[in-house]
Amino acid sequence: MTDIIIATKNSGKAKEFQHILKPLGYNVHCLLDFPDGEDVEETGQTFIENAILKAEAIAKQYGKLTIADDSGLVIDYLNGAPGIFSARYAGLEKNDLANINKVLNELANVPKDERAARFICALAIAGPARETITVEGTCEGYIADEMIGTSGFGYDPIFVVKDLDVTMAQLSPEQKNKISHRANAMKKLESILNS
Repeated sequence: MTDIIIATKNSGKAKEFQHILKPLGYNVHCLLDFPDGEDVEETGQTFIENAILKAEAIAKQYGKLTIADDSGLVIDYLNGAPGIFSARYAGLEKNDLANINKVLNELANVPKDERAARFICALAIAGPARETITVEGTCEGYIADEMIGTSGFGYDPIFVVKDLDVTMAQLSPEQKNKISHRANAMKKLESILNS
């Protein structure tokens, strides 16, 4: 089996990747397996740039094939915000509820047809002696007026999935993993790794 590192300390995210990559013959690790590793500063201007920065830095650090992702919420009415700052939109400390409340306040009294939004996930695959490859997946929807649902994390309780008319937080993990931005990016990744 080929070793591959998922550049995350999020065990839930690592499990999602393991589900796809293990059947393809990869032995999946994440950054929790390398506690001495250095944090990679995300200085890119786009999701793709940040994913590349992380993937290439971790691949160089450990000499192994590495997949990194950068993802977030893009709201048309807010000119693409929170975007690459999604995790810390309300401040330097990651706080899902504060981020959600900031978005809801900024969209107060904005009509439904102007609340279009999408989750975006960029994946980069880097490794020794290979060119870095990137893919991107999206999930279209709009922002609800209030939080609905208890599943998921981040902006899931206010993101209404376009064709389903329910928030991400109302979906089971299995349903979400079929239609999410990360799932769509991973499908593209899977076809590349299979080829």
